Amino acid sequence: MINGMKNLTSSVYTFENLRKGDFLYVDKTAFLWELVRPSVGIYFLSRPRRFGKSLTLSTLKAVFQGKRELFQGLAIDKEDYDWRPYPVIHLDMGDRKNDTPEALDRSLRVILDENARNLGVTLTEEITQEAFRELIIKASATAPAVVLVDEYDKPILDNVGRPEVEALREALEGFYGVIKATEPRQRFVFITGVAKFTKVSVFSKLNHLTDVTMDGRFAAMLGYTQEELEANFAEHIADAARTQGIERGELLARMRRWYNGYRFEEGAETVYNPVSVARFFSSGGKFDNYWFETGSPGILFKLAKDDGFDFARDLAAPVNSLNFSQFDVGKLQPLPLLVQTGYLTIQGAVDAPRGGRAYQLGFPNYEVESAFETFLLDDYLPGVQPDPALDRMFEALLAEDHEAFVEELNALLGAIPWQLHIKREAYYHTVAFMAMRLVGLPATAEEPVHSGALDSGVAVGDRVYIFEFKLDRSAKEAVAQIRKKNYAAKYAAAAKQGKRVILFGVNFDSAKRQIDGWLAEPV
Repeated sequence: MINGMKNLTSSVYTFENLRKGDFLYVDKTAFLWELVRPSVGIYFLSRPRRFGKSLTLSTLKAVFQGKRELFQGLAIDKEDYDWRPYPVIHLDMGDRKNDTPEALDRSLRVILDENARNLGVTLTEEITQEAFRELIIKASATAPAVVLVDEYDKPILDNVGRPEVEALREALEGFYGVIKATEPRQRFVFITGVAKFTKVSVFSKLNHLTDVTMDGRFAAMLGYTQEELEANFAEHIADAARTQGIERGELLARMRRWYNGYRFEEGAETVYNPVSVARFFSSGGKFDNYWFETGSPGILFKLAKDDGFDFARDLAAPVNSLNFSQFDVGKLQPLPLLVQTGYLTIQGAVDAPRGGRAYQLGFPNYEVESAFETFLLDDYLPGVQPDPALDRMFEALLAEDHEAFVEELNALLGAIPWQLHIKREAYYHTVAFMAMRLVGLPATAEEPVHSGALDSGVAVGDRVYIFEFKLDRSAKEAVAQIRKKNYAAKYAAAAKQGKRVILFGVNFDSAKRQIDGWLAEPV
């Protein structure tokens, strides 16, 4: 504790250690009370990594172990709860070796043996699945068992795109199926993960499992609301403002832009990522990327490339809510997975044309957006960084030197090893879009208009550029499409204010891996 302020941590995930170590804890136990008060509860919750899932399970574990002394002063301590201890089986699937079915089986056995020792139980079954059943049966001899599973899907996510993933899924299906088979012996089950995979017994057989992932009542159970931030971190906010030499209001406004914005239900309040907040204050209020640096989305980019995903276009399209209900390991779609992993979030919802709801997605905040774009461009353009050569792209458009702009873009394409090029329009579209964003051009993707959506709009100086990209066709055809669909109508107001609206058609040649034609015409 420094100057009376509670200690901060982004690395302690055990509730008991957090409380005994006098670390700051934002009270979320009112949410937990709603989960534990029924006589039986079986739940699933999906959240991005480093969002407090492990701490939530550890807190539930302390509740069911009857450790009331740890909850003094918290919301649940005021409720009519009997604090009866139950045998708790805690399966933590994180940080385990799981790259083959054999390695996964060994890891599961280690987890079961650890739980058996903690509960004073001896396991005699040799087959891991049967040992799990034996553990639940023996643990529940005197009281119904509590089963907590943290990161149930990590063996799958760690191996997406590898041949072993299907065998790993099958192994988990049999293992998690034990939870369903022993349901009469359970008081409470809580399972966390990043995605809800189909054909895993947790979901294919636990038909009475309650998924609270997008339940508005629990949308703020993980992460910090603005009110919670200001109430719990008041002294840290004041200290950071003094250190950075800015007013409190300015600090909070910048914090909202950098770290707030995650929404887990269309009407819910947005929340901050807990790791980003803790590391921000621990650094003295330095604005930087904290959550994102804990892991890169490389596997998502590989999946996107293989799927022909167009980042510039597909990030802007509303997505039917049905796409977020379940995931097939063999048919993963990039966009829903980007939401589940925290790189995108729900920004709004509309009625879908074919029924149901469609979500408008976007980056939750500047921290994620800026780092994501840098990682994305580095994946599509390995080794390229925003240097003076790239800055010339901005200067070229500002000066209407279109030939120089195309030369710089071609230079970027030429820097990509030939074997990394993908003969898809989406690939070249993404490269051009992300290059412009990285060097500071305020490019937008898939700007909606009444007749469709233009590929990209860029405002620079007193000009607005309307881009249309083609692959193995012609720049003339691209400009013709802009005119035919009247994409320029969206910028009529800008034109009336004296801005020049320029139609810019670009054609990429997949054989040459270069721009082989471009055409720029004023409206």
